[in-house]
Amino acid sequence: MMPCLNKELFGIECLGCGIQRATILMFQGDFVLAFKMYPAIYTLFLLALFLIFNLFIKFKYDYSIKMGLIILNVSIVVISYLIKIIN
Repeated sequence: MMPCLNKELFGIECLGCGIQRATILMFQGDFVLAFKMYPAIYTLFLLALFLIFNLFIKFKYDYSIKMGLIILNVSIVVISYLIKIIN
């Protein structure tokens, strides 16, 4: 796996630390451990699926759904990062 450049240079984990391991765990079927590794893994996967699906089929409220999923993902990533830093 690719090392985190931010962690190597500054010694602090970045907002994306753990996403590679969580993705591998998710595809191996260890869903709980994947969530513990990176809590936003499932909402990011849902966002990616929606964006790919939306390339072929357009919805009436697709912009609102995309923005809602993006805000949800950013919120989860930032909150989980802050919890990781505090602990």
